[in-house]
Amino acid sequence: MEMILLLLAIALTIYAQTKIQSTYNRYSKVHNRRGYTGAQTATQLLMDAGIYDVRVERVAGNLTDHYDPTHKVLRLSEGVYDSDSIAALGVAAHETGHAIQHDVGYVPLTLRSIMVPVTNISSRLAMPLILIGLLFSSRSYSPLITLGILLFAVAVLFSFVTLPVEFNASKRALDLLESKSFLDSDEIVGARSVLSAAALTYVASAAVALAQLLRLMAIFGRRDD
Repeated sequence: MEMILLLLAIALTIYAQTKIQSTYNRYSKVHNRRGYTGAQTATQLLMDAGIYDVRVERVAGNLTDHYDPTHKVLRLSEGVYDSDSIAALGVAAHETGHAIQHDVGYVPLTLRSIMVPVTNISSRLAMPLILIGLLFSSRSYSPLITLGILLFAVAVLFSFVTLPVEFNASKRALDLLESKSFLDSDEIVGARSVLSAAALTYVASAAVALAQLLRLMAIFGRRDD
């Protein structure tokens, strides 16, 4: 059963990646009527929200857009920064949504930020500890496997904490794009499609992580028995 769940989660991930690429590519070719670029949109939305200490910068790569709360930098990829496509505005507004979350002290974002260093460590140590535990057949080493699984569970928890952060940022983005008249109602449909496809990738990632955790627990639970 655990393997079936894992395979279904992996299939969802493949679908989500295909969906975001196709949806983004489609709406990256559709220009918004008012001619705003991603950088202009992010800058104006930040100003409208009363946020003046966040820089908007260009970053290399495709779909590498992100908000850095530590340095208060909103980084937009090359395909978003100067683009006036509906996809670019959706992505730029989404990242601005994260900056607004940070500014207002949105609790899930705060929790995720606190978890980042812990998750980075747990992600690196989880599998090595499990593998080391497997090298020894003596039950005296089983705590290493247990610790590895617990650390892996931290990473799984992080992926689920990420979900409300991303969903909320997308909702803020769509509300702002429409209420501030960056996009017309029919253009909002395209932006929503892009952000919904992006959200699905986070759901798929969380599903894979959970399925892997359940499989680890099942495997080593049977081993202990």
